[in-house]
Amino acid sequence: MKHYHGLPITPATAAYEAVKQGHAFVSFAHSQQLGVAIEVCQSFAIDNGAFSAWKSGNPVKDWSEFYNFALDCLKYPHCDWIVIPDVIDGNEADNDALLAECPVSKNHAVPVYHMHESLDRLERLASDYHRIALGSSGEFSAIGTNEWWHRMNQMMGVVCDQDGYPLVKMHGLRMLNPAIFSKLPLESADSTNIARNIGIDQAWKGNYMPPTKEMRAAVMRSRIESVNSANQYIAQPVSKQLCIFGGAA
Repeated sequence: MKHYHGLPITPATAAYEAVKQGHAFVSFAHSQQLGVAIEVCQSFAIDNGAFSAWKSGNPVKDWSEFYNFALDCLKYPHCDWIVIPDVIDGNEADNDALLAECPVSKNHAVPVYHMHESLDRLERLASDYHRIALGSSGEFSAIGTNEWWHRMNQMMGVVCDQDGYPLVKMHGLRMLNPAIFSKLPLESADSTNIARNIGIDQAWKGNYMPPTKEMRAAVMRSRIESVNSANQYIAQPVSKQLCIFGGAA
């Protein structure tokens, strides 16, 4: 699988250690290190930045600037794909409307399936696109909980065959945790784990603590990339009570 590490990472020297000869995830909302991705990565992908904009209280209404940016990025041969804009708190009709507006070929445009949406929409996206992104949302926003895994069991029943092999290429948004992606048949996943943790000194203890952010980035990257995604999906155990009473259909 491809392990996409989210940029920016401060300082830039640590960003180089995190993504050189590897894979980067560049958000339109924080694109200041796009040059790093272009210069040193094997490949990179472009996120639309909708979540960052929504979280800041200024959701994007006009996506023309993003598409100009995305189309420029896609001129580079090692730009893999872009995430089609989505409405974080919108309904399925809102998000389907944005799919219809996308000017980028489906070869390089990836729709987001939000986990609280209907399984019918998941099936439709999987049949219309050769790659989809899975986003944790709504009551399934906390990755790795019993509720989250119960929903994932339902989803994988739609996008995998009877033996658990994927019928479509899948990217896990914010799922670059070995405890998560090692159980899922993902083609790729991303996170900002390195960016968020290399500067937290109390998280690095002991006699062999890496003293610099560059070394910490290299250690984290090595540990994450030493694990691969699953080849096929095996349904994950959840509490019996949750299976009886929980989970949206």
